[in-house]
Amino acid sequence: MKKLSFLIAIFLIVSCANEPSNELTIYTSRQPQLIEPIIEKFTEQTGIKVNYLSGNAQELMERIDVEGIKSPADIFMTVDAGVLWQAAERDIFQTIDSDVLKNNIPSYLRDPNNQWFGLSKRARTIVFSNDQFSEDDFSSYEDLADPKWKGKLCLRTSKKVYNRSLMASMIDTYGFEKTKDVVSGWVSNLATDVFSNDTNALKAVSSGQCGMTIVNTYYFARLLDDPQYDNLSLFWANQNDRGVHVNISGAGVVKTSENKKNAILLLEYLSSDEAQDLYASANKEYPVLIGAKVHESIKGWGEFKEDNINVSKLGSLQKDAVFLAQEVNYK
Repeated sequence: MKKLSFLIAIFLIVSCANEPSNELTIYTSRQPQLIEPIIEKFTEQTGIKVNYLSGNAQELMERIDVEGIKSPADIFMTVDAGVLWQAAERDIFQTIDSDVLKNNIPSYLRDPNNQWFGLSKRARTIVFSNDQFSEDDFSSYEDLADPKWKGKLCLRTSKKVYNRSLMASMIDTYGFEKTKDVVSGWVSNLATDVFSNDTNALKAVSSGQCGMTIVNTYYFARLLDDPQYDNLSLFWANQNDRGVHVNISGAGVVKTSENKKNAILLLEYLSSDEAQDLYASANKEYPVLIGAKVHESIKGWGEFKEDNINVSKLGSLQKDAVFLAQEVNYK
């Protein structure tokens, strides 16, 4: 009898140890203040506490690899489909079978194997000086390689993943050699050295240092309240062909998570109407959920046709994009 009681006690201890925690840990390269208001709503509704570890995406992936089965990470969240693709290639994610995620997130904005999912869209397009030009002067990313723009273009560095993904999308559409010609034309048309971030490129256009640039729209949206930047206008690129380049922020469930059920529940919440509205207001990004609200401050830009390339290709073609940039000396 004592032996039986002892075995029951051991069984209970082991069972409790293996029970999923009512807490989740997110490893994120996103700034916590941008997602905390959304996560707080999830906690209010479910009682599930969420912890964060924020940092550089590459370093966080390394940490998950090193921690192995002991990693406390339940979700890896980051910006850019290329980084999410890398994480899947490193076998970090768990394949998820969720009708909610499949219904809420269009197939081109998630991993073909359902290992990671886009949670907000990031349109990357042309912003120009309306002191110098009008919308009628622009058409596409490729047109910015035309010699008529010599000394007029400003760009962010190719070392940042956003421009690498844009080049990857062009390689998918046009092939390596044609894309190489386009990016070489961009480099020839640069008004100045490349910038470390989109905001500085926008400020250079506003000051007259150059005439136009290519940026993620939310960087432009952050400047809208300052009259100093009233001379900047947005143009939706490639509306007569493939559409505007769209990237994502997104997340997946870490393979070693012991809280997979709750982790999936959180991802499903992040794709819901409520969370998608919060995403739009927190960072002025575009929702992935069809019909979700767009933030009032960017409604005036109107609707646009977007490139519906599966965003996983932004990862699989990233090495080609890096090599291309090196070949044309796009720093």
